Amino acid sequence: MAKKAAPDRQIAAQNRKARHDYFIDENLEAGLVLEGSEVKSLRSGQGSLVDAWAGERDGELWMFSAYIPQYASSHEPNYVSRRPRKLLLHKREMSRLLNAIQRDGITLVPLSIYFNDRGIAKVDLGIARGKRKYDKRQTEKKRDWDRQKARLLRDNR
Repeated sequence: MAKKAAPDRQIAAQNRKARHDYFIDENLEAGLVLEGSEVKSLRSGQGSLVDAWAGERDGELWMFSAYIPQYASSHEPNYVSRRPRKLLLHKREMSRLLNAIQRDGITLVPLSIYFNDRGIAKVDLGIARGKRKYDKRQTEKKRDWDRQKARLLRDNR
């Protein structure tokens, strides 16, 4: 029997509110340093990126405030669920991102944590600019109009 093709990415945690709160200018993939049973916890889909953000510490990029709960069946000593986690990037990418976040109004937002086809945990980072309240309303109006337009076109066939 032929082996089924595995999906490109198995999403472990996602920050859905980020696209509502920010304009995402660019996406970037980064590696993530995890300890012990954090990987099993993520594989079971228990992580959360709701308040997560990425920033600089000691010339390196770190992801702060990401919640990865403790794995229930773990025999290892407990770890802090919201500890800072180091992001793995090439030097050129890291220097470009550090320069980008030093500009006014630019931030790094983790959009999702996923496992690639080799089973390695990766973070999808977005270079983002914050939306104001009227921007959010405009986005919502446009999405509603597009939905309504699609319905009208579908019904007129």
